[in-house]
Amino acid sequence: MWGSSPAQSLWLSLWVATTATLLSLILGIAGGALLARRRFPGRELVDALFCLPLTLPRTVLGYYLLVLLGRHSPLGRLFEALFGAPLTFTPKATIIAAMVHGVPSLIKACRAALQDVDPLLLRAAASLGASELRRLWTVALPVARRPILAAAMLAFARALGDFGVTLMIAGDIPGYTQTAALSIYDAVQGGNDAQALRLALVLSGIALLLLYLTNRLSERPTVAPPPPSANGRDV
Repeated sequence: MWGSSPAQSLWLSLWVATTATLLSLILGIAGGALLARRRFPGRELVDALFCLPLTLPRTVLGYYLLVLLGRHSPLGRLFEALFGAPLTFTPKATIIAAMVHGVPSLIKACRAALQDVDPLLLRAAASLGASELRRLWTVALPVARRPILAAAMLAFARALGDFGVTLMIAGDIPGYTQTAALSIYDAVQGGNDAQALRLALVLSGIALLLLYLTNRLSERPTVAPPPPSANGRDV
């Protein structure tokens, strides 16, 4: 019989959100770079499909994932054959649930950030013999790092508080797949308002800190005005 505590559910949520954000960041940069640097037929349709999870209800997304990854689906059977256990209703499923909104939002943010990189910088790097991948890694990403990191923090915050998709594909198993959001729900249903309040305040504090850091990263660096000339006029 699984046991659980608020601390366990909180640590599970932090682990899930961290893992999901790192994986989402990798996929987001890859997808954003593809859409920002490649022109191909149907590019905007691909972008729309990538970002579709941002507009669908969580229960719809959870249902789609159950159909796609459940034990009776081809992917679900393949996973179980390879690893000897089903994918759904496991901690791995909580990570997938947390990535559902992280990947699309990061693809969107990375595309916008990479499109804002000055093409002259990329052409200069290309003239020095840098490959496209090297230009992305050494020029484009460092220039666009602030908005990408801001988007990653927002993705972490959303992953930390996911409820609907996690409940659909990972379940609410105390000590195993029960995240902080699910623990709050169970505490309210069980009449344990004090526990629910403590967890809610912790999650709110983390979210507030992440939003503050996101705002700082989103600020454009201020450029100091040129010093005045000796005769009092601007240079």
